[in-house]
Amino acid sequence: MVLTVAGLTLETTNDGFLRDASLWNRHIALHLAAMEDIELSDAHWEILLFIRDYYQKFKHLPNARMFVTAIRKQLGEEKGNSRYLQKLFPPGPLKYACKIAGLPKPPTCL
Repeated sequence: MVLTVAGLTLETTNDGFLRDASLWNRHIALHLAAMEDIELSDAHWEILLFIRDYYQKFKHLPNARMFVTAIRKQLGEEKGNSRYLQKLFPPGPLKYACKIAGLPKPPTCL
């Protein structure tokens, strides 16, 4: 599939995940979030930048439990819990954080 954002043509998977994470930027994130009816706040950006940094450091995506634990270790107890993340990304915190952050679909997500 193809997605056009701000004059940039991007290839996506059938699920809407970018095929090339290096092309990601804030305009693309805003577009991907709008497609999911998610309005990005500072809280969202904190998680998006966290998961991009995690992926860059470790070269893989965590499963859902590891995602919450890693956030808790870095951002604290109030952000590193499932309820908080579910409020930010209601369809599924890990899957949609990765999608909007321009990362691949996590292997543990359907």
